[in-house]
Amino acid sequence: MENTTSLFERLGGLKGIEAIVDDIVELHMSNPNVKSRFLPLKDNPEHFAEVRQHLISFLAFGSGGPVEYKGKDMTAAHKGMNISNGEYMTVVDDIMTALDKNNIDEQTKKDVLFIAYSLKATMVHV
Repeated sequence: MENTTSLFERLGGLKGIEAIVDDIVELHMSNPNVKSRFLPLKDNPEHFAEVRQHLISFLAFGSGGPVEYKGKDMTAAHKGMNISNGEYMTVVDDIMTALDKNNIDEQTKKDVLFIAYSLKATMVHV
């Protein structure tokens, strides 16, 4: 029997996605490979709140939730950041760790991983 529950619902809806995003950001800020990109957000609480909300909206909208994403597309959002393949893989690892921490099932993790890989070319510019 095929699962007809949306990815948004399988991620726990908006509350679940908020918890996942908070865990992802926390992991990025302590990850030696990417923390220099994320720690400066702590110095500007307004910008941090804006980035956090964009991440939540992006994941909620992209997973089929009833949310409108008003942020930049991935190419524009990451332009000039010179993200390496290694940094990208580190970020994906953090995402998978956050999904584990939030008890997300294997199929849902695979679905998120598929989406992450489908976006790779819009973020990695080396």
